[in-house]
Amino acid sequence: MKKTIDQKFAIFSITALAVIIAFVAIISYRSLPSIDLSFLDQIGYSLFGNSNDEAKNKAGIKKFSSEREFKAYLEGNNQRYGFGGRGGMALQEAVPTASAKAIGATGESIQRVSETNVQVLGIDEPDIVKTNGKEIYFSQSYSYRYLLGGPVFYEKGLMPPSYQETTKIIKALPIADLSVVEEIDKAGDLILSGNNLAIFSGEKIYGYDISNPKSPKNKWTADLEGYIAASRLYDGRIYLISVNSVGGDQPCPIKPMAVDGKSIEVKCADIYYPGEGVAVDVVFTAIILNPADGAVEKKISFVGSSGSSIVYMSAQNIFITYSYPGDLVKFIYNFINDDCKDIIPGWLSEKLGKLIGYDISNMAKTTELQVLLDKYFYSLDKDEQLKIQNELINRMNIYHNEHKRDLEKTGIVKIALNEFDVSAAGHVPGQLLNQFSLDEYQGNLRVATTVGNNFWGFGIIGGGGESASDVYILNGNLNIVGFVKDLGLDEKIYSARFIGDKGYLVTFKQIDPFFVLDLSDPKNPKVSGQLKIPGYSSYLHPINENIILGVGKEDSQVKLSLFDVRAPENPVEISKYILNEYWSDILNTYHAFLLDKKQGIFFMPGSSGGYVFSYKENKFSLEKAVSGISAQRAIYINDYLYIIGRDKIIVLDETNWQKVGSLGF
Repeated sequence: MKKTIDQKFAIFSITALAVIIAFVAIISYRSLPSIDLSFLDQIGYSLFGNSNDEAKNKAGIKKFSSEREFKAYLEGNNQRYGFGGRGGMALQEAVPTASAKAIGATGESIQRVSETNVQVLGIDEPDIVKTNGKEIYFSQSYSYRYLLGGPVFYEKGLMPPSYQETTKIIKALPIADLSVVEEIDKAGDLILSGNNLAIFSGEKIYGYDISNPKSPKNKWTADLEGYIAASRLYDGRIYLISVNSVGGDQPCPIKPMAVDGKSIEVKCADIYYPGEGVAVDVVFTAIILNPADGAVEKKISFVGSSGSSIVYMSAQNIFITYSYPGDLVKFIYNFINDDCKDIIPGWLSEKLGKLIGYDISNMAKTTELQVLLDKYFYSLDKDEQLKIQNELINRMNIYHNEHKRDLEKTGIVKIALNEFDVSAAGHVPGQLLNQFSLDEYQGNLRVATTVGNNFWGFGIIGGGGESASDVYILNGNLNIVGFVKDLGLDEKIYSARFIGDKGYLVTFKQIDPFFVLDLSDPKNPKVSGQLKIPGYSSYLHPINENIILGVGKEDSQVKLSLFDVRAPENPVEISKYILNEYWSDILNTYHAFLLDKKQGIFFMPGSSGGYVFSYKENKFSLEKAVSGISAQRAIYINDYLYIIGRDKIIVLDETNWQKVGSLGF
């Protein structure tokens, strides 16, 4: 006689399936919007190792032969995988300053000029301010941020003022002639390359000849069919990654962009796809663009699906990461088979083993897993159900902490710049915070990840697992050769920085453990020392090889820390300063940070103004506070500091910190 199904377990049956789907979604899309190139993980380490098509086919990737084959591939794989995702990309980075020698129209010599703060020296990134020492290019936009649960505009009041967004061309020297010489009626992030200025404005990229700053000429315009997920300037060329959705009756040709009305087309037969099927909803096109005329010099396209991704670029390679969940059905099977044989019947373990081998979608496997577990639980009386619930929850907590790295993965794809082809692929456990979690050094890639930072659950079997942070070292083929695990247990990474053969990591939950890592032996990395202090640092910047500057928060206020790492086994916070500020743009973008090593100072924008700090003698000293300006960036030209705000510029003489000029917009 059939047992009556307990109502609570009927609810559990429905809830369990919802929770497991939600869990997979959290793992796959926690950093949306961004891209997922997970199909590349199936290809192996020899992707594109040879330039001919035959070699690429052997590596497990090839081109479509026709539109018909492309459509069949899309339909077949999407049907198999059941669902897709959304697109986007997190592409970021930070650069020291460079020297410049030029003679402006006034005859004044330009001895040194700051550059945008980026991660890798020589690889520029788009930002709202650029300068060549003679002119300042400032893209004036009026976005707002969310703070303390609601929208707060930079200007006074709750409603933003009505301004036209423009890019201003400002004569920088001499200070007495500081003025706006021209305005371009476009705004967005800027890339400056010689006499060429590119403005990334919404669905368009505008290219200008600025050889005559008083009369900039629009030389080319690129109209985007999809969107630009990432851009960089390196060796006089702009690198773009375009993302286009696919589907419908006529999925190709793909048209990433049109330059001056001429479409850049990608035919079906020019798109690469993996030998093994994956869910596909976008085509990625990597493009090398000439900033002078907008000419597309190289491009390569491949299919993929959307998900979480970060990009890091060195002088030799581009590394693209993508997150993806582990096999949850296999995880449950291993848990039951390894730790629950004494309470789970053999028939259930046997059926789960067969389920893993089925050639069906993950969604279908999840549904079948739910049916099997329901069948088992509903066969028990209420007393036994209660006992099994408690046993599974306790055993799963232990099992999850020991095997959490099986559930979260980050794949990594390496693209060699010299051939503009994929040269290697690999993966590490866990999730990355941002591009500072990646660093290439002497042919090896260092990667910092956090694992177990998500709620895990399968119905009554689950909960919040203990998180931990790891650092992995991968060789040129992206094989793991060394690692350090379990840093900052039950915490997550808030910042990371790799400098030479050292690594610096900040994890946080209630206090700020600052870790110093010895990475001199790639096969045996280790923790040299750590320091526990209140608050956290969300951005780390090297002052020199022995002193690290941290910018973060403590008790909701902006905090500055200076770490002495000369004795790696015993790092020390040698100076600390708490600003009477609740926000700084540096917490949102490292582009807002400026370091002037000659003067021994750095600039901090705040919500109430701008701050100039000295770090001489390894101690913070507030040299100058400038009020009445909604500071966004600062640059230096010679020994003048230009604080650039939303509606004005204030110029300080760095020799005495007196105000010597200003310009209102």
